Amino acid sequence: MATATKVTIDREGCISGGLCWETCPDFFEPSAEDDRSQVVEQYRLAGDPAVGMAPEHLLEQVRQAADECPAGAIQVG
Repeated sequence: MATATKVTIDREGCISGGLCWETCPDFFEPSAEDDRSQVVEQYRLAGDPAVGMAPEHLLEQVRQAADECPAGAIQVG
């Protein structure tokens, strides 16, 4: 059975650098309202753009995006 891992974005701490949505565009995207990173709608938890469940097949890219985030705004797990 495939598992998913919780991912949280500190949207207030996001500096809109774009590394996360460049690294994993299937999971992260810029918000149309404020250009801060958010989870794509498909993976959001309870519709919250700051919280999502990363599927196993994207987890490596999501972790890489979190590790490379210059603001440290992405938490995985």
